Amino acid sequence: MKAKRAVIVSGGLWTDDYLEYIRTGDLLIGADRGALMLIEHGLRPDIAVGDFDSVSAADAERIRANSGRVDSCDPVDKNYTDTELAFELALNEQPSEIVMLGVTGGRMDHTLANVQLLIRALRHQVVCTIRDHNNYIQLTGSQLTVIDRGFTYVSLIPATMEVGGVTLEGFEYPLQNATLRQGQSLAVSNKLAGSTGVVSIESGLLLVIQSRD
Repeated sequence: MKAKRAVIVSGGLWTDDYLEYIRTGDLLIGADRGALMLIEHGLRPDIAVGDFDSVSAADAERIRANSGRVDSCDPVDKNYTDTELAFELALNEQPSEIVMLGVTGGRMDHTLANVQLLIRALRHQVVCTIRDHNNYIQLTGSQLTVIDRGFTYVSLIPATMEVGGVTLEGFEYPLQNATLRQGQSLAVSNKLAGSTGVVSIESGLLLVIQSRD
């Protein structure tokens, strides 16, 4: 049986509406500065992980004092980002779902690497989403129901070179058995026609991004 939801908070862009995504009983994992963000908003990380090179010595001590467990690593001799370390810890708990907050904004290399973690989650058959104030990011290799969450647009971005058999139902601009290729913008800025829509694909991996300006 899978465990509860895991929520990863990293040190990227933070907005207070992130608190709406955190539920009582979630496994809270703070990656580096993300652990401090949780503590500053009255939440206790179950696990704090990272090299903590983005916080002061005093804040690092505060993290150690206010976290259930601290997994420290050397800031130089490590092969993974703090967010990926947090992601691995979450996967090890076999959660029902992983929610990733604070993993966008700032450095584009980190943002892109974090988006690619959705592929790892899909391979482990774990539902995983990346959320920030302006975006709600999911990945599918088959079919996905898109729920109206108050965002303006729904864009489809190929996560593989080609995505085949793309069919959209319940969208203002439907598609039927279309092929999407990297480097094209055919399926950017679509909109839901109602409260839900269905994205189906036959091959490849597809990012489904709900967004607003």
